[in-house]
Amino acid sequence: MALLIVGIILFLGIHLVRVVAPGLRQSMIASLGENGWKIAYSIASLLSLVLLIYGFGQARQVTGMLYMPPVWMAHIAVTLMLIALICLAASLLPAGHIAVRTKHPMVLSVKIWALSHLFANGETSSVLLFAAFLAWGVILRISLKRRERAGELVLRPFVSAKYDLYAAVIGVVAWALLIWRVHEWLIGVSPLAV
Repeated sequence: MALLIVGIILFLGIHLVRVVAPGLRQSMIASLGENGWKIAYSIASLLSLVLLIYGFGQARQVTGMLYMPPVWMAHIAVTLMLIALICLAASLLPAGHIAVRTKHPMVLSVKIWALSHLFANGETSSVLLFAAFLAWGVILRISLKRRERAGELVLRPFVSAKYDLYAAVIGVVAWALLIWRVHEWLIGVSPLAV
């Protein structure tokens, strides 16, 4: 469990640098250069993600159940994941209505992903992981809203509604693949095994 906690702290901490230490990013860019910072940030993110995944795998073997979610919660989780994947796709495409209205579709996607998994998983390690990601999403969204109001952040302008259609298609295909076998291959659990 300790590795999971360290992995969560490192991974989410790295992704909250701008929130918790706003000057650190600028000072690192000043000393490493823009590309040097991006490389260092990417390496640190990747290493902490590997630690988080490994720690979660280890913790799942030894932690018990914190609560037993009812079977119908798994169905809600599967449905919410469709929305999360459409938001994720919208965040990676030029802005359509989804991106403009949600403002930060990737952050929203992570929050929906985390919440849906809290609905379906009562295992202590899962609750810790998904609650941490949900808290991260809430903290980051509050920070982004403050940066918008301060004029430090400009939201993406609307480009075309066709990107909403693309996001929906990509999200549905990704969701279907996860339901079909990918989630089971990656995580070892079928989302439909209730």
